[in-house]
Amino acid sequence: MQFTVGLKLDGKRDHIAVDAEDALIAALKVKTEHPEAVITYVRQRNRRGDARHPSHRLANHAP
Repeated sequence: MQFTVGLKLDGKRDHIAVDAEDALIAALKVKTEHPEAVITYVRQRNRRGDARHPSHRLANHAP
C-alpha cells in the first residue's frame, strides 16, 4: 500500500511517497530519514491528485 506523507523541513513544505503497511509505519519511515522534519499529514496515495503534483520517494526506496 502506498501513502503520501506531508512534512515541513527547514521552513519548506514537501510530500514523499512511501510503501508501508499502514499510516503510522509510513510516518515513521519518513521520520527516520528526516529526523528534523515535522510530519504534517499521512494519507493513502491518490492516483489522480498525485499525478498532478508528483512527490518524490525516500532515498532508500527509490526505484
